[in-house]
Amino acid sequence: KLELFATLRHEKPVTWTGQMRASLNDQQVYPRTEHAAIPTWVGVGGNPESVVRAARLGLPLMMAIIGGESHRFRPLVDLYLRSLAQYGHDPLPIGVHSPGHIAATDEQALEELWPHWQAIYNRIGSERGWPAVTHRDFLAAASPTGALYVGSPETVAKKIATTATTLSLSRFDLKYSSATLPHDKMLESIHLYGTQVAPMVRELIKAPQPVA
Repeated sequence: KLELFATLRHEKPVTWTGQMRASLNDQQVYPRTEHAAIPTWVGVGGNPESVVRAARLGLPLMMAIIGGESHRFRPLVDLYLRSLAQYGHDPLPIGVHSPGHIAATDEQALEELWPHWQAIYNRIGSERGWPAVTHRDFLAAASPTGALYVGSPETVAKKIATTATTLSLSRFDLKYSSATLPHDKMLESIHLYGTQVAPMVRELIKAPQPVA
């Protein structure tokens, strides 16, 4: 399906045969976009084959980092860049999608998020066979190298800037929704992200950043 979609994005007559739908024979694509090629990112976890596939199709890469240390995804970035070159594509944007929460202080953000993050993690974990999460696990995920971007605007901005530099990112998406987290807390997190975190990140990545 992804290969067919990648072909359709070129908005030229398509001839294609596969298993998921009827074959196409010199099929025109309508309606056409104004500037051609719908912007498309391919989301991947830690699967190298998915990374290579995105490179082969010439599509930007969005890595979903929801656990572990973010800098450990650097080998996937390098694999993607090598694969792009091998398939004859110019360098393409790379992004990261990770969960987080922002409040006025680190303490407030951690306190607000913990019970709701615990609830959703354990619910998903019960379906996948994960052990129950502990508060120590939560704090490890929220540490400077963890995959949870939670804290004050300054803390989150510094962490995003470090990740962006380490992984050569052009985009970072913060997953602000966390299960039962109250709506007003999510709105405040969005507000702080847009008005304080994003501008700080842009300033921080102008200067050399330490690589974790």
